[in-house]
Amino acid sequence: MTITVIGAPASPFSLILIYVLKELGLSFENVPTTHEDIKTPEYLATKHPFGRSPVLNDDGFQVYESRAIARYLASKYQGTKTSTILIPSDVQKAALVEQFISVEISYYFPPLFKLLTQLIAVRRQGNEPDLKIVEEAREELGKTLDVYEKLLEGKDYLTGEFSLADIIHLPLTYYAINSAGEGDLWNKRPNVSKWLKNLNERESWKNIVDEYKLSEQISKYTKYTV
Repeated sequence: MTITVIGAPASPFSLILIYVLKELGLSFENVPTTHEDIKTPEYLATKHPFGRSPVLNDDGFQVYESRAIARYLASKYQGTKTSTILIPSDVQKAALVEQFISVEISYYFPPLFKLLTQLIAVRRQGNEPDLKIVEEAREELGKTLDVYEKLLEGKDYLTGEFSLADIIHLPLTYYAINSAGEGDLWNKRPNVSKWLKNLNERESWKNIVDEYKLSEQISKYTKYTV
């Protein structure tokens, strides 16, 4: 069995897969890519037609899009190497996991990605962030986190038990807090803060932070606080 993650390991989208693989106790290889690599005709034809990463190759079976890959890994391998279950076999419990994955992509990811695009990506290109977009993104994300604060009442994780839905949230949030300096958005909400602490303290994630030297990766990004 050879599992290969094709993509820059410090990418938050690659980190979702690495987090899943670590939780499931699976060994894997990583083939790093650059922005130039994923735009070549060969990559577009054989890896990802939209020129994105990561891509997973599992003994010749290839699939792209991080959330789809994460679901595939959980469905195929959970319970084979560790006791960690990321998508429960119970239909109703699985539906709740899928519910929160949908919530993440619909309400959490868009304002967070918009915020980080301004605070990190735009700044790295030598341009100044659009402060109006920054404030709009903060406000939108804050409203989302207000709902999360209610949903997490009395729970350690989104569905009550650790799941794939939790994993998908962490990598981009980690960059928002540690690179963009936006930690107050999460820290001032007690239930959200506790949830995030639980995720950061899982051994698999701590191993990732150390193994991939995420603190060094973060130092490559320009912090910008407004």
